[in-house]
Amino acid sequence: MYKAHFGLRELPFGITPDTSFFFACTNYQEALNTLIVATSQGEGFIKITGEVGVGKTLLCRKFMSTLDKDVVTAYLPNPLLEPRTLMLALADELEIPQDQNVDQHQLLKAINYRLLLLAHEGKRVVFCLDEAQAMPLETLEALRLLTNLETEKRKLLQIVMFGQPELDRKLEQEAIRQLNQRVTFHYHLGPLSREDLEYYVSHRLSVAGYAGGRLFDRGAIRALYAASGGMPRLVNVLAHKALMLAYGQGKQQVAARHVKAAARDTGAAHKIGWKWAWAAGAVALLAAGSSVAWAFLR
Repeated sequence: MYKAHFGLRELPFGITPDTSFFFACTNYQEALNTLIVATSQGEGFIKITGEVGVGKTLLCRKFMSTLDKDVVTAYLPNPLLEPRTLMLALADELEIPQDQNVDQHQLLKAINYRLLLLAHEGKRVVFCLDEAQAMPLETLEALRLLTNLETEKRKLLQIVMFGQPELDRKLEQEAIRQLNQRVTFHYHLGPLSREDLEYYVSHRLSVAGYAGGRLFDRGAIRALYAASGGMPRLVNVLAHKALMLAYGQGKQQVAARHVKAAARDTGAAHKIGWKWAWAAGAVALLAAGSSVAWAFLR
């Protein structure tokens, strides 16, 4: 595509969660530090929330890749499951052979036995659930039961939930208040700031092998931030399309017009752009109203 044109080894703005592209700006590093500290202390429940496209899955993958060899990880990308199926998925991740017809009580006993064996070997087990906001209430309650598995010294299983803000609202429901009380660490992952976005783009280009001068001019960066709101997934989509447009025109640098054209072709960018335009208009109206009021009072 455009790799040779811009001197790249690989495409820099893919939307798959490739940990080699992890960008450790302030909020992402803080979120990662929260996860590392919480798991080192053996806490039962840890929660990371953030809007769609903010990079929760990439953070989850990066977190798991940083864990020591004495930590066994189980990962579930889609926990929209009934309680028994969730436990079967955990058993599968922990390499526990099970009959598909096993009842939930026997399944829980098998998981407990496996966790005890791993603890005896000096290993800790961390269960990471992505898209946790999709879990039914009864499945969330089953998670709470899993954290009851413990020795006199520590929990046998730590659970890390990654989810959209809807997860917070779900956990506030009376039916699962006991689980909500067990969430000891929480971090809300926000979008990139304007400054971080510029470094983010530069970082991904560098990882992809780019060694030239500024590839996205300052106008392009401003347009990219305005159209994406700093959401990494949307930044990636727009930057990729902008590079394609610049390549198609034989240009060696991406300009604002390329990003704006990419935004017009991207539905999510339209919505964010409209919100930003509305907010800017509202601020302008308020400023104008204040000026009129001040003139009148004088």
